[in-house]
This record gives sequence, structure tokens and C-alpha cells, in this order.
Amino acid sequence: MLNQKFVDVPEQSRPRERMAEYGPAALANHELLAILLRTGTKDYNVLQLSMQVFSYFDDLYMFKNASLEELLSIPGIGKAKAVELLASIELGKRMAKSTVLKEGVITSSQFVGKLLMEELKGLQQELVVGLFLNTKNEIIKKETIFKGSLNSSVAHPREIFKAAIKYSSARIIIAHNHPSGNPEPSEADLAFTKRMSEAGKIVGIELLDHFIIGEDRYVSLKECGAL
Repeated sequence: MLNQKFVDVPEQSRPRERMAEYGPAALANHELLAILLRTGTKDYNVLQLSMQVFSYFDDLYMFKNASLEELLSIPGIGKAKAVELLASIELGKRMAKSTVLKEGVITSSQFVGKLLMEELKGLQQELVVGLFLNTKNEIIKKETIFKGSLNSSVAHPREIFKAAIKYSSARIIIAHNHPSGNPEPSEADLAFTKRMSEAGKIVGIELLDHFIIGEDRYVSLKECGAL
């Protein structure tokens, strides 16, 4: 059944379909606004209505400071649409002011070891954790990446670096626990570390260290010369 929200808009011009195919950056301002408006009126389709809204304001700067009264004065914009637009504008303002939350600054292997010991020691299941760092070695994200052994097929550098790219990381630290309590690296641990280091050189994201967490101590593969 044809989507009634865009019934008068040619299929190739429908904003939702265009965004799904090309991404949001490919859409013009009035197309993005049309998606927020969702529906047109009996006199205007949704694209015409969105262009009418922008004709009222000189530019996006003026639009972001729109008042409820100004929006309500535009033909086709009722209270519900006006309130939804104001909510979207306010959310955009808050997002523009937001910053990445930092979870600490890497100052030494001891700092990282203590941080990870608190989280990983004593667990009965093996976890692989990634610390994603910016150029100042600030932790911009700490995330559990895998649950299971490093010699499992799911533990692939591809997935770790996919997350690193997502968080715009400059460097990464990986860590995993040994449920046995013995943090000495296995052959699988060493092989995985080598793969991670080589992959990092290819994508331009340095593997800073790999920690193995035991019951009462940890091993830094960088400190022991394995990285």
C-alpha cells in the first residue's frame, strides 16, 4: 500500500527512501525537514510544506531560534508539528554542545592493570575488553567486545578495529581474563596479539598494549616484550 504521508511526492523524490538509499548527508535541508514533518496538508505535499517553512526563515541559524508563535504562523504547521520541530531543534542544540565522556587518561601500565583487574578478575567466563583512546591517551570508550576464548573464531581483529574506527580512536588497548587465575599468555594469546598489531598498522590505529588478567595479578604483553 502506498505510503499516504508522501502520496503526492514522486517515488524517486521521497525523502525517506532517498535517505535509506543514500544516507542523511545526501539530503537537502528541506528533505530532512520533510521527514520530521511526516505529512503534508490538503494544499501542500510534505516537501512543499517543508520548503514553505524554510521560506519563512532566512537560513538555518534563524530556523534554530524559531519560536512556537513563528512556527504556528506558517500555513500548514499546527501545534503538534510546531512542538515536534521545536523538540528536534532543541535536541540538535544539545547534541552540538555534547562532548565525548572520558573514562580516564592512560598514564602507565599500572593504571590500566588496576582498572582492568577490578573489572575482570574472578570471572568464570573469558571476556575481551577494548579501551579506545584518543591522541591524548584519554579513554573515550571502554567496551566488552567478545565473550569467549581468544582462539574462538569470533575473536577477530576486524571486529575490534571496526569499533575503534566507530569511536574515532587513535590507539587501542585490549585485555582479557583467564578464568583459571593464571595470567601467563598462551600461544593463542601471543598469536592474536601479533595479528592485532599487524592489523593496527594497516588501518593506522596503534595497538598500545594487551593485558591478561588473572586472579591476583596481570601481565602486560608490551612490558614483557611480546608487543
